[in-house]
Amino acid sequence: MTLPAIVSDRVLTAARAAQEKVGENIVAFEVGERLGLADIFLIVSGGSERQVEAIAEEIEEQLRLQHADHPLRREGKGNGHWVLLDYGDIVVHVQHPEDRAFYALDRLWSDCPQFDLSEALAQPSGATQSN
Repeated sequence: MTLPAIVSDRVLTAARAAQEKVGENIVAFEVGERLGLADIFLIVSGGSERQVEAIAEEIEEQLRLQHADHPLRREGKGNGHWVLLDYGDIVVHVQHPEDRAFYALDRLWSDCPQFDLSEALAQPSGATQSN
């Protein structure tokens, strides 16, 4: 499933930023119809506490630089297990693998449409996605 045009650039910017910091298992779910508080959940794993923080910081930095976007709130800074970045329509979860397995957000939202980001992430960051 392709990303809705309204969020695709920002979601891809966040996903590419996560990939740049070696984020793993990067997935996006369209949760708007079920949740109503956000349109997209982007979920990323970081292999260590330090990496979780680095991924979250890179996502924040790239969304700020490329889209002049700032999170409405940021939760979990400093613990290195789960950082939540709330951008209103997009919520980014950067999780340590143990927390990701325990809280199982992927399973919780599995009945929502999932976006395949693999093709977009394989392209150079300057390439645009056609919808």
